[in-house]
Amino acid sequence: MSTVQKVPMRKCVGCGEMKNKKELIRVLKTPEEEILLDATGRKNGRGAYLCRDQECLLRAARNKGLERSLGMKIPEEIYENLKKEMDALEQ
Repeated sequence: MSTVQKVPMRKCVGCGEMKNKKELIRVLKTPEEEILLDATGRKNGRGAYLCRDQECLLRAARNKGLERSLGMKIPEEIYENLKKEMDALEQ
C-alpha cells in the first residue's frame, strides 16, 4: 500500500478561496503586535494567508478580513508596507 501525502490547505482572507499553503503568503502578527509578511511561513505568531497578488490584499483591506483574522485594527500605512513587501517578493 502506498501512502498518500496530505496537502495542507489554507483559506485566503481576501478572496476566500482554499488553496495549497505553498501558493499563499502568510501575514504575521508578532507577539509585539507588529504586522509583516512571513515568506518562510514558519515565524512565531498569529498568521493569516493571502494569495500572491495585489487584488487579494486590496480585498482583504476592504472587507476587513485581515483585521478579523489577526484580531486587531490595522492602520492604512501597514497595508502600504505589506503592498511594498509583496511587490519585492514578486520580483
